Amino acid sequence: MISNFNFKSLAFYGVAISSVLILFKTVTAYGENHLHPTSPINSRYSLTLSKNLPNCKQTNKLILNILQSGIYLNASLSPATTNADTEQQLNLTGILKNQNLDLSGKIDIANFCQDPISQTKATQPIAIQMSQINQNNVPGQIKLNQNSTTLEFTAVPQTDQQAQPKSNSH
Repeated sequence: MISNFNFKSLAFYGVAISSVLILFKTVTAYGENHLHPTSPINSRYSLTLSKNLPNCKQTNKLILNILQSGIYLNASLSPATTNADTEQQLNLTGILKNQNLDLSGKIDIANFCQDPISQTKATQPIAIQMSQINQNNVPGQIKLNQNSTTLEFTAVPQTDQQAQPKSNSH
């Protein structure tokens, strides 16, 4: 058994194992000091538009529902009168970067208007940008691509109690 002992093999494996341990310790220390998960954002925002759409007599109160997976976002924009318990299609996708939120997708323009003046194309491309997500009043803008309209808004995070009340009657 001793005749099979090779000092070069033992030195090679010792250096290899030591190198892996040092590399692991270095990567772990770097990760603990420099890598941090994205902060979770509120999942529901009440949007207040600064002005009405050109084809709208009166604008609906809108709710932006957001689902977050790290920096990736899926969202839906719907009127506040919609029941919160119903399944809604998440038709907006986006990303969260440096506390700035960018969403894009297609949405039914009827969600904006209570009484539309004229019938417009039902689904339009939309882009939503919000900044400084972890504040009480979040400024943002909505860009509708059909007529290049930009609407400024203020988003207010909703708590669970501000969400649609559920009836407790059975």
